[in-house]
Amino acid sequence: MAESTSLASLEAGFEQEARLDESFVVLTVAASLIATLGLLADSAAVVIGAMLIAPWILPLRSASFAILEGRFALAGRALLTLAVGVAITIAMSAALGLVARIPVLGDEVLRRTTPNLLDLGIALVAGSIATYGRLRPEAVSSLAGTAIAVALVPPVCVLGLLLALQEWDPAKGAALLFAANLLGILSGGLLTLVATQASLRQKLLRSQMGLVSLLLTGLLLIPLTTSFLSLVGQAQQRLALQDIESAITESLRQRTLTLGRDSELTGVSIDWSQNPPLIKAAVRVSRPNLPTPRQVAAVQDYINQTQKLRYRLLVQRVSIDVIGPETAPNPDPVAPEEPATSPAESQEVPALKPSNSEAPAAAPAGS
Repeated sequence: MAESTSLASLEAGFEQEARLDESFVVLTVAASLIATLGLLADSAAVVIGAMLIAPWILPLRSASFAILEGRFALAGRALLTLAVGVAITIAMSAALGLVARIPVLGDEVLRRTTPNLLDLGIALVAGSIATYGRLRPEAVSSLAGTAIAVALVPPVCVLGLLLALQEWDPAKGAALLFAANLLGILSGGLLTLVATQASLRQKLLRSQMGLVSLLLTGLLLIPLTTSFLSLVGQAQQRLALQDIESAITESLRQRTLTLGRDSELTGVSIDWSQNPPLIKAAVRVSRPNLPTPRQVAAVQDYINQTQKLRYRLLVQRVSIDVIGPETAPNPDPVAPEEPATSPAESQEVPALKPSNSEAPAAAPAGS
């Protein structure tokens, strides 16, 4: 009896949440405006503010209950309410995008165009907690955190902005993120209802809509897993390149004696876009004829042998004159006195050119 009363109370609450009323429309318009403006301004704080007032998670958890109960009319109302909210948001964000005409969008937009498996996991947990908040009124405070975690409105705003700019491929990514959030919340809500309500456990197996929702969520695993593996591969590649750069920097630091005893390595960068990769080493020297092309070639050969790869080395030298009182010239009684120090001279060492007196030294094109 207690459980039937509880189910009756749940049904009344979910009926209320599925309605398309004034408060839903007003909150949707406000969340869409705030989120879109925050995305255009590339402000994470503003986007989070939009998440807090977005009401979309309410009809979604109502749809989870209706699907499990087999109440198609309630599920239809809840999904229609959500569809109206999505249409309003796409229209408003696209209009703002056309008005703003910002050709380059910031990181807040770009990070919502490449969803992966982690986003689906977040949506599943968020849907579970949102439904649990309806089952346990004392946990209602969790709704704010859930709204921030699952972020339903910002991906749709990103979709509208990208459609306005005719950026079709990134727009597909934003749509995929919204689909992952949508199905993740539905599936998470279904599983939570089944786990907490004994009378609903058998209904999941008889609910065709519930099984379809879980099946669609499972199908999302294919593109999201591919994206996740790509993300992992990129992270591993960045770590590998960082290790290579550290090893090359250490090799150059150890070989500064080869460049000359009066040289000091001050910076290293590697341009991986060139073939072979170009190592740019900045060296501070106290003798302007250092390093010589032969010295640069020796260091380049050493790096290629130790790394088992082919690199091209380019040295940029900064020549500094060191003058003390004992080396200062006698002042000319007629000519004005020269300054005591001369400004630093920055010279770049070109490839494979012999040095004449104090001409720039050279780096060979590769070994």
